[in-house]
This record gives sequence, structure tokens and C-alpha cells, in this order.
Amino acid sequence: MDKRLLQGNQAIALGAIAAGLKFFAGYPITPASEIIHELVGRHEVKTAQMEDEIASINAVIGASLAGAKAMTATSGPGFSLMQESVGLAHMMEVALVIVNVQRAGPSTGMPTLPAQGDIMQTIYGSHGDYFPIVFYPNSVEELYIHTINAFNAAEESQSPVILLSDAYVSHLYETIELTDDFDVIDRATPPLGASNRHFTGLSHEGPLPKTVDTVIYRELISRLQSKCDKTAAKYNYFEYIENLASDTLLISYGALSRAVHLFKDDYSIYRPIRMFPVIEDIKDIAQKYEKIIVLEMNMGQYCKEIGRILKRDVKFISITGGKIDQDEIGERLKNV
Repeated sequence: MDKRLLQGNQAIALGAIAAGLKFFAGYPITPASEIIHELVGRHEVKTAQMEDEIASINAVIGASLAGAKAMTATSGPGFSLMQESVGLAHMMEVALVIVNVQRAGPSTGMPTLPAQGDIMQTIYGSHGDYFPIVFYPNSVEELYIHTINAFNAAEESQSPVILLSDAYVSHLYETIELTDDFDVIDRATPPLGASNRHFTGLSHEGPLPKTVDTVIYRELISRLQSKCDKTAAKYNYFEYIENLASDTLLISYGALSRAVHLFKDDYSIYRPIRMFPVIEDIKDIAQKYEKIIVLEMNMGQYCKEIGRILKRDVKFISITGGKIDQDEIGERLKNV
């Protein structure tokens, strides 16, 4: 039994190594820098500090194309810089993992404080239609486990997979067991069937560009969506705490969900771990409740998505500014 006291960002690094990470490229940024610090000097991984986040994700794309499991890590400003290449990696069908440890923004914001302001950016940050799989753990142990799941999902879908965290969860220290009770999906050899791959962002059929063929484009986009949806269906991770005495369901995630969990004696609680695609189970769960309240550290990003999917009125509590206060949450819940 391998029990260790770890910081969240350290758990991400160790989970990546357990999943077979061979190449990491990144640029230091608060609150994600401990990930590259943990990886530097480890013989299992080649680690490169790049000149910026644009170079980082492109280096990771290149490493993955060369056959190495690859990852980058950043926070909101760096994630913004990566977005064009996120779309490129989806179009080229490149397996990789992107970690975004969120902080308060936009722009430089409050670099040392947590937020959940990049939720919609994970699925709409790049241009065009693409279909990312997104995980968001809320503990050090979950960061370790779902980093491994992120790599497996990337291999299965042959696409970028995003692991969200935040400044609280990533800087939290908890004692966890580094279990080896998990499956790791190996990189195929040859890794990407290079003779039948297309290596630009152009619409294509096999290795051939097809830039004015509507039928080919529709088939391509439908295939990309289908394979990501099929992969996501294997990772339906969520937490549901049912309180039979409650007619209200609270929905929260990430660091904030740890505080919301304290109200389980008064409310039912739902916490998505696979954030996108949104897990279909929420529809059946939501039918049991007269009132649904989404709590987020933003101005209503996931709330809008939940309301759209459930096609009903959803209440919202915004906890912004990098502070999570149990008493404030309790008072706000009374007034919704």
C-alpha cells in the first residue's frame, strides 16, 4: 500500500506518469506550475519548458504524433492561447491531455485565487465544431484517478481531453493511496497509422485534403462527434447524494462542491465529474425535485447548460471572488 501526502498538482503529475506519460511541455503559470516542477528530472518523462503556451501545445501535438503519450498544463490565460491548436488537434485526431488549473479572470485576474470561469471555454474556446471530453475532480485522490482516465479517454477517442482543476483543489494537500488497480490503454503501434493520416487542419478524407466537398465534411464532423460521444459514455463519473426529505437538488463541482457537500443533511446533491458531454443521468435525477439550484464560482456558465438540457427553470447562486464561505452559502440557499 503506497500512501502519500500529496498536493493536488503533484497527484496530477503522478497520475500522468501512471498512465504512461512520456512527454510534457508547458510554460510556468500560477496555479499550475507545480505540475511541471514535479515532472522535471523524472526519468520516465521528457519535460520541456517552452517559450509560451502556444509553443507548449504544439510541442505536445508533435510528440503525440511521434508516438508519445503527451500532456500540457496551464491556467486560464495560457488556455486561451492554446485554443487554435486545440481545434487543430481535434481535426487531426491527436490524443493528448490538457490540464487547466483555473484562477479568477478574465485576463490576469487574481492569479492566486480559484475560480470556475473556464467551463464553457473548454467546449467552445476554439472555432468550428468539435466535441471535447472534460473531467473536473474535487479532491487530490480524484485528480490522480481522473488524470489516468483522461489519458485513457484521449487514447480511445484519439482527441484532446481536458482535465479541469482550480487553485484550491490543485493546492490542497491530502493523504491518498496510489493504487495500481486501474487499466491503462496503451498507445497503438504504429501510433497513428501515419500512412493514412492527414496532418493539417484542413477538412479531409483519409490522408487527402477535401476543402470544398460538403458531403465529405459532413461525414468527417459526424464521425468525430460519434467517436468522442462513444468514448465519453464509458466515463460517466458523477456523485449523487439523495436526501429523501428534500425537494431541492443542489448541483456543484470542483472546489465549491466540497463546501456544498456539507449541506447534504438538508438537500440532495449532484456533482458532475465528467463535465462534458453532460451526463444524461441528470435528466432522470432532476425529475425527482421541485427546485434545482446550481452553485458555481462564475456568473452562471454550467447553470445555463443544465437549464438548456433539462428544459426547465434552474436557480443559480454565484460564488465569485476566490472565497468559499460555508455561512454565506447557507444564507444564500435560504433566499433562493
